[in-house]
Amino acid sequence: SGPMQSQTQFPSGYGSHLPNYSAPSGHYSQVPNKAAASHLDNQYRASYYPSYYSAPAQNLMASVGSNMLNAQESQQLYNNTPPHTGASSDSPVQGAISSASYLHMSAQQSYSAFDNHYSTSVSSSVASQGFPYNSDHYAMPMVSGAMYPNVSYPPVAAGSVYGQTFTSQSLPAVGQFKETNAFSSQSTSVPRSLQQHVPVGYNTTLATVSSAQSVQDNLSRNLTGSVAKVNNQINTGGIDSSQPVHSVSQNVPFTKPGVGTSASSAVMSSVRSPAPSLSSQPPSSPSVTQSPELALQEGMQYGGYVNNQASSAPAPLSSSSDDEEEDEEDEEAALDSSSTTSSASPVLNNYDALEGGGYPETRSVTSSPVPAPSVLQTSKASKPFGYGYPALQPGYQNATPPTPVQPSNPGHHPGYQHYPQACVNQLSSSLGGLSLQHSQQPESLRPVNLTHDRNILPVSSVPAPVPNLNSDLRKLNCSPDSFRCTLTNIPQTQALLNKAKLPLGLLLHPFRDLTQLPVITSSTIVRCRSCRTYINPFVSFIDQRRWKCNLCYRVNDVPEEFMYNPLTRSYGEPHKRPEVQNSTVEFIASSDYMLRPPQPAVYLFVLDVSHNAVEAGYLTIVCQSLLENLDKLPGDSRTRIGFITFDSTVQFYNLQEGLSQPQMLIVSDIDDVFLPTPDSLLVNLHESKELIKDLLNALPNMFTNTRETHSALGPALQAAFKLMSPTGGRISVFQTQLPSLGAGLLHSREDPNQRSSTKVVQHLGPATDFYKKLALDCSGQQTAVDLFLLSSQYSDLASLACMSKYSAGCIYYYPSFHRSHNPAQAEKLQKDLKRYLTRKIGFEAVMRIRCTKGLSIHTFHGNFFVRSTDLLSLANVNPDAGFAVQMSIEESLTDTSLVCFQTALLYTSSKGERRIRVHTLCLPVVSSLSDVYAGADVQAVVCLLANMAVDRSVSSSLADARDALVNAVVDSLAAYMSTASNLQQSMLIAPNSLKLFPLYILALLKQKAFRTGTSTRLDDRVYAMCQMKSQPLVHLMKMIHPNLYRIDKLTDESTIHVNDRVVPQPPLQKLSAEKLTREGAFLMDCGSIFYLWIGKNCDSNFIKDVLGYPNYASVPQKMTQLPEVDAPSSERTRSFISWLRDSRPLSPVLQVIKDENPAKTDFFQHLIEDRTEAAFSYYEFLLNIQQQICK
Repeated sequence: SGPMQSQTQFPSGYGSHLPNYSAPSGHYSQVPNKAAASHLDNQYRASYYPSYYSAPAQNLMASVGSNMLNAQESQQLYNNTPPHTGASSDSPVQGAISSASYLHMSAQQSYSAFDNHYSTSVSSSVASQGFPYNSDHYAMPMVSGAMYPNVSYPPVAAGSVYGQTFTSQSLPAVGQFKETNAFSSQSTSVPRSLQQHVPVGYNTTLATVSSAQSVQDNLSRNLTGSVAKVNNQINTGGIDSSQPVHSVSQNVPFTKPGVGTSASSAVMSSVRSPAPSLSSQPPSSPSVTQSPELALQEGMQYGGYVNNQASSAPAPLSSSSDDEEEDEEDEEAALDSSSTTSSASPVLNNYDALEGGGYPETRSVTSSPVPAPSVLQTSKASKPFGYGYPALQPGYQNATPPTPVQPSNPGHHPGYQHYPQACVNQLSSSLGGLSLQHSQQPESLRPVNLTHDRNILPVSSVPAPVPNLNSDLRKLNCSPDSFRCTLTNIPQTQALLNKAKLPLGLLLHPFRDLTQLPVITSSTIVRCRSCRTYINPFVSFIDQRRWKCNLCYRVNDVPEEFMYNPLTRSYGEPHKRPEVQNSTVEFIASSDYMLRPPQPAVYLFVLDVSHNAVEAGYLTIVCQSLLENLDKLPGDSRTRIGFITFDSTVQFYNLQEGLSQPQMLIVSDIDDVFLPTPDSLLVNLHESKELIKDLLNALPNMFTNTRETHSALGPALQAAFKLMSPTGGRISVFQTQLPSLGAGLLHSREDPNQRSSTKVVQHLGPATDFYKKLALDCSGQQTAVDLFLLSSQYSDLASLACMSKYSAGCIYYYPSFHRSHNPAQAEKLQKDLKRYLTRKIGFEAVMRIRCTKGLSIHTFHGNFFVRSTDLLSLANVNPDAGFAVQMSIEESLTDTSLVCFQTALLYTSSKGERRIRVHTLCLPVVSSLSDVYAGADVQAVVCLLANMAVDRSVSSSLADARDALVNAVVDSLAAYMSTASNLQQSMLIAPNSLKLFPLYILALLKQKAFRTGTSTRLDDRVYAMCQMKSQPLVHLMKMIHPNLYRIDKLTDESTIHVNDRVVPQPPLQKLSAEKLTREGAFLMDCGSIFYLWIGKNCDSNFIKDVLGYPNYASVPQKMTQLPEVDAPSSERTRSFISWLRDSRPLSPVLQVIKDENPAKTDFFQHLIEDRTEAAFSYYEFLLNIQQQICK
């Protein structure tokens, strides 16, 4: 049970008691000497830290060969065949390697990017949704899901559909390097004249990069790099492992439209050398000419390079430029800013045109030009009749911030301004307390001595920081559970961002479950004519008839229908419409937002029935779950369903209505798989329900005696693709072993002897591009592939995961799965399936993120396909997926005090409705470095860095990713300490907002995805990386840094009341064996699993009342359920665990841990503050950080 207490040496004077429990062998709890007492010493001294249809049927088994049936496809595919179909990986087709795919290392950048297998064309991330109880920030005086009636007014003339497809074009850059620092990404601008029309779903690579880069801070030393050649391959976000990663010097024209030609700057400044005064540096630095060979230098720069095409910079305000603007419109509309129902004829699959839409000009340019941005007028100007608009000056009219005053008209919402308005009221209501320099220091800036203040962990979960806006704007802002930025104070310039050494990015959960969501049904969806932004609470109404866009500042007309307020049933108050009173809304879209009529919900299940699968026993659980939830599958009367099974052959099932029993059709020619009876393999769920139930009842026993050990997964997926192509939908694949036959067969690449290697971790990328190509084909046909891997052996998840990553699917992994021998995994599969089968789903989805002029989005993280520079294609969207986005500051933001971000998700619901969900986030702009640190969101920063580190691990090496994570802490704390005065070199100081930064990074380094020196299966590591890229922040943080609670002494003193239930709230404990006692019981919340550790000397009353056993020895090894015992301690414990489970979509499994339990190792590996044989303790990590800063 580990070393004795006497073996653990604790330096005297640190103020911590000896632990009552000693860690297992190789796991030491190290406590450092206590530093001299300081004035901060006592501030954190507390110890925080239905019954199913059972009618088995005889299945007629008929062997069907290609000579018996017509192998033609059932009907012509919905889309054109993708250009890469049938092509080899080294064909001359150019594959787009998104600039987001690599964290390239530039001399003027502190964060760099490389080619990435885990990012989708542009380094990526996916969106999901959270949970009901978090959505109460919508201050709407209405019931949940209220529908606003359609009001008939004279329609506006309809416009034409935009017809040009916009494609992503970027330069692959793979840097050679000697030393790794933090992460960055480069995106390259493509002049419009160079854009090529490419079939939707595929990108082209163009050797063009942005120039005129500003001089930026650098976090690395001895850095080299070069421009990489364009790789000819099918690629949407990473280089296949079959393609060697190398660097080739090449002369590339450095062009940027309208700027001129120059090379990227190579000026380097290192935080290791004596740091000059940061405040003395100019906000922007001149470009320095440099040879192209040095354009990519190693360093770490968050968002230094700019992708002009992904920028939200608007087109000119003149209406004569509308035709040019239409080329780059987004995913949702085929109409104007006040898009009304029209008879536009859409172009199939042209989603870029679909969301952008044409704007019907109702007035000629000569007769009525588009108004210029409003100019401040004197108070003598008359106000519009009958309406007074509150006093909020928009951010684009920023001047020197005046002393904050109260809004002049509190009766109206401060999101709107008077028209006209006197200059003296500029920004008065929006800036309340914005400047931090002349006010009392905020708590987020309080210095924390990390090496001295040991108890930095709060007693409860870390909340998201609140943006420094006035209370009215704060109430209107988007919930951080849906939309969150790494910096809640946005730096004015890229130079200021570089000084802070922190990444700028967004964490999104756009489709999360909500209990209150304003749903708007109207023929008018009001949008900006230039940038296509949806009207939102942060626009400015110049008068009753005009509003100014908060992203591009264009003045737009208020449509006639928008003058009517459906809530108050009054006319003439557009600023009170629900669209401008809620930052999260959902529109019911008209047919103009469709490329084709909404398709039915189609679900296809592809099941492994080989000998290995039958032995694992998963079929019983899957079929039982389907029987219980068949009527709960999202859909309508048109819902269709089908089944395919496979071993060394592929078996189809005819479930056509009218048959007396299901009919199995076997295709043995796996080299040329075809569809027997194509019209009867996908059937209407309601019409054929009895046959479906018969099949599900029979399936678990149909292959009991099979001796087939091979797995033809590839051919089964090819058949599934053919079957789903006409309509699209969802393919659910269940696999239990390494594919061994036909297309896509794989060989074992794992060396078990290298699982504990501290050096090179290989094979993190795919072994073949088969699954990636298949995913791209599926994405083009609006089909997503979800993978359930239930394996006890190596199955090359790095290759198999591509089928989900590039088709916007999701991945579930159950290592060592066995229905009987591993009941915890069996229970987890059952609970996961219940959620998976019943959660809402969106089909044929596309998503775009817009931001204020001056900001640029260049890198995405998650599971999706990038259809154009900033248009994400999501064949399916689910409420459990998250996305991340990296950003840069393209232009100085000195002329604005507020910036806004807006994400728009267009999807088809399972009921066949086309909907648009819109989230808008507003944040202040700051000019001082201290303000940037004050607004840092440490959890968002860590989650974004985790996504970037996954990309670095795949494209470069795991060692480089680990070094970059460490350097992210070193550089940010060094930058902060250089701004503070009177600091001793023996002190490691962080602002209160970043005090948990080193702890979270250490936890990340000890996570399965990035740890070394500890035995880690390759599939386990790859799955952890997949989770990093697709989990929303709230779940990812529990995975990185679990929560530990002591639960054997729960009381009613500190409780909350939830639905008439009393829930205890025990304080968080440090993740250290020091906090464990043999007399206690501790619950560890790891997100997807709960560990309940029971000490040997735990109170017998707790064991009896909570666990239901008389003593410690009688508690079984594989206990996963707590009995319902009528005792206060049992009720408190079960109430607390139920409350934790209710906060997440996938119900975690409970695993009781005893000292002799093999799962004890997993539990102790999560005690990240302790030293292990291969990793630092938390205190040692702090000393290492301090040592690097002082070099």
